[in-house]
Amino acid sequence: MEVALTGSDIGARGYVDLTLAAMKAFGAQVEAVGETAWKVAATGYQATDFYIEPDASAATYLWAAQALTDGAIDLGVAAEDFTQPDALASQLISSFPNMPAVIDGSQMQDAIPTLAVLAAFNNQPVRFVGLANLRVKECDRISALSHGLCAIAPGLAVEEGDDLIVHANPQLAGQTVDALIDTHSDHRIAMCFALAGLKIAGINILDPDCVGKTYPGYWDALQSLGVKVQRND
Repeated sequence: MEVALTGSDIGARGYVDLTLAAMKAFGAQVEAVGETAWKVAATGYQATDFYIEPDASAATYLWAAQALTDGAIDLGVAAEDFTQPDALASQLISSFPNMPAVIDGSQMQDAIPTLAVLAAFNNQPVRFVGLANLRVKECDRISALSHGLCAIAPGLAVEEGDDLIVHANPQLAGQTVDALIDTHSDHRIAMCFALAGLKIAGINILDPDCVGKTYPGYWDALQSLGVKVQRND
């Protein structure tokens, strides 16, 4: 069987590579036919021991929490040992508060919400590019991020086409705001905006239980790190 993708570019190519590696680990024979097509032999799969590393997308919230608080969180796996594409964000997070002026999110799409909230406290504005696919996630994440950041401070973010520009304002740290964050029931929007609460007071997140999709223990994890989390049911 041959599997082919249309178009010349593959968004988040790293996830395709992860899938191919997992298939081969279980006995599949896969041959690349160019950059966007593969031949898969009818070999079936065989049981084997297989190491499943922690979720790098979820790890980005804890890496960002470290950066925002000058703390240290031991995840048990070094950032450089992750093979998932979103782990690329760790290098950008480690550069905070001097993240670069332009960040291409095409190959680490689930990490962009984390980076966008972090960018609000950066020393310079950040333009996020390569985000078109974020329009069709659990919600339109570009719009959700823009609206959420502007709920914290008017004009803090703006959309330009499929780009997101975050007008960094490190002076926000220590302020109290009245920001109601509409998560659109998107787990990543809820988790990323919780990070803003590490720097400013008054972050209120609608539908906090939506984190259960990928990280049901998220709020407990934050509390275990000393973060004050208050439910207003």
